[in-house]
Amino acid sequence: MIAKQKVLIVDDDTNISELISLYLTKECFETMCVEDGEAALAAVKNFQPDIMLLDIMLPGMDGYQVCRELRKTSNLPVIMLSAKGEVFDKVLGLELGADDYIIKPFDSKELVARVKAVLRRTAVIPSPESHKPEGVVQYDDLVINITNYTVTYMGRQVDMPPKEIELLYFLASSPNQVFTREQLLDNIWGYEYIGDTRTVDVHVKRIREKINDHGSWALSTVWGIGYKFETKN
Repeated sequence: MIAKQKVLIVDDDTNISELISLYLTKECFETMCVEDGEAALAAVKNFQPDIMLLDIMLPGMDGYQVCRELRKTSNLPVIMLSAKGEVFDKVLGLELGADDYIIKPFDSKELVARVKAVLRRTAVIPSPESHKPEGVVQYDDLVINITNYTVTYMGRQVDMPPKEIELLYFLASSPNQVFTREQLLDNIWGYEYIGDTRTVDVHVKRIREKINDHGSWALSTVWGIGYKFETKN
């Protein structure tokens, strides 16, 4: 029997969390509901979820703080849930390491689709031939391994959430090819992202904070168009 994927639902409104649980249970997910940030961090260790649905407005430690603490030790996929629909709130959530941001009230089918999409894109698929570097892109002082979601820069492993790794891997897999923000949204997120193309800018900014341009390669902005992973001769 295939084990069910686990979803941790963090919301202090029990009516909402129970409704979300019902939606996901019907789709064969196993769920657990908690009502505050401290319980959420404890449940990550005890429940070992595959993804977290995280409300921002929580008693005590809010969702932003939970995400910040989680990212210190884990790349667990996080979808933030909030009634706040301002661009600032979305960008802040993404900058702190969230993989997606859904505005309340939301459609149940959309929520389930978002959960499946994030899980699909953060799934680690083992290579059938371990000696072959499948899913690995390598440049001078940079190795991006999409099979185990690791980035090694200057000989040390860099902590990155799944979406940052996927974006970097996608660009580095097609060196010197320019991609528009819309193309990157479509290829990395895999569905019509409700928001704007600044999502891509936020993730590129976070990547650049962790790895600097190299003498032989760079993550370059193509002004007015998008981005490319540029290799230098």
